[in-house]
Amino acid sequence: MRLLVVEDDPDLNRQLTAALTDAGYVVDRAFDGEEGHFLGDSEPYDAVVLDIGLPKMDGISVLEAWRRNKRVMPVLILTARDRWSDKVQGFDAGADDYVAKPFHLEEVLARIRALLRRATGHAQVELVCGPVILNTRTKRVTVNGNPIKLTSHEYNLLDYLMHHTGRVVSRTELVEHLYDQDFDRDSNTIEVFVGRIRKKLEVDIIQTVRGLGYMLAQPPSAA
Repeated sequence: MRLLVVEDDPDLNRQLTAALTDAGYVVDRAFDGEEGHFLGDSEPYDAVVLDIGLPKMDGISVLEAWRRNKRVMPVLILTARDRWSDKVQGFDAGADDYVAKPFHLEEVLARIRALLRRATGHAQVELVCGPVILNTRTKRVTVNGNPIKLTSHEYNLLDYLMHHTGRVVSRTELVEHLYDQDFDRDSNTIEVFVGRIRKKLEVDIIQTVRGLGYMLAQPPSAA
């Protein structure tokens, strides 16, 4: 999953970026509203962490501009604890959730996980496809109750597909949402990871849709 952090405080921006990166997300960051608006308007983010008090362009204006341009990614706003009006403005502008400063990083991580699940139609912490269960909080994958060991890249790919069960996901989309800008987009890395995941799961849930990409679906025996 690819996220954007827009926060002008260098230390807080660094802490948020580090925590989200450690949690397995690909994270871009901006330090003012103009840069944040440009990135959010031009890149395919799965969610955004957006501070309200930004230089050059305030967070509310950034969010309103995104929504006017039909940018629908979930947005978690950061507000001052004693500024309830910021929360109201944020929700009215199109925010999906908020965290009041100061906050615990674990709370931000939990809210991001919830926003990502809801944005793709999942309400529970566990994503299920046939005998495969992926726990978005613990990052544990099991098949018929047996734990499966995946690398971070393999987990992130499976996680994205399970968030989008039943929809064809192109190779380009996977690259854009799972890897940094310097990733070699002409390599066959995606195909290699898919092959490894299939071998480890030993369950036929990842279908190749020729010429289009991949789709996660119930295995034939569970259909």
